[in-house]
Amino acid sequence: MRKRIHGIIEASDGRDLYSSIYDVFMMVVIIISLLPLNFKEETPFFEVTDKITAGIFILDYIMRWATADLGSDKKPSVAFLQYPFTPMAIVDLLSILPSLSILNRGFKMLRILRMLRAMRVLRVFKFVRYSKNLQIIINVIRKSKRALLTVGILAVGYVYVSALVIYNVEPDTFDSIYDAVYWAMVSLTTVGYGDIYPVSWIGRAIAMCSSFLGIAVVALPAGIITAGYMTEISKENEESGENEGQS
Repeated sequence: MRKRIHGIIEASDGRDLYSSIYDVFMMVVIIISLLPLNFKEETPFFEVTDKITAGIFILDYIMRWATADLGSDKKPSVAFLQYPFTPMAIVDLLSILPSLSILNRGFKMLRILRMLRAMRVLRVFKFVRYSKNLQIIINVIRKSKRALLTVGILAVGYVYVSALVIYNVEPDTFDSIYDAVYWAMVSLTTVGYGDIYPVSWIGRAIAMCSSFLGIAVVALPAGIITAGYMTEISKENEESGENEGQS
């Protein structure tokens, strides 16, 4: 029985009909649970849907905890103890807490209630559990973490150096190093809010170089993830082809 439950609640690979139905159902529940965040006022309808969706999330959390040992290579006792501290289990728990009426009554007169309400946004990350494609992307990021870490260090170093240069070139425009770092980050991502910008000719020359080089730095992670994603898709297609040939 536990094995069947574990097979259903895990992300479907397209072979198990009940698992696919469960994934679609949970994604719909996640979307419905996020609807109240689109409005400032809580209505009775939203309160009811929040309680229902929270109940479904709690049941899903319990089932995953009860079958934690089936998806782990560790001893059952260790798997059960470790599960609540896994990243996705923490996300699940934090997304459930805002809907608990005990907490809402306790924090009703405090600003913490707003923070608890905003924590429902964490339910978006639950999509990772029920989407095979999202899980592939997560696996790609894990496998490419060294390359992505290198790019991240390069980006941080680039932002800091650009900030130092522009901060010393135009001390009147940038009141603090934080303003310079903010401007460098905006330039790196080519967002360009325009609230802080250099005014001297040398400052503008630095800005042009910073923006030009920023395009290359920003493009690197996208290229790494895209290449890894295509590799994973090719592997899955080959494995599915081999399985079909054997059958």
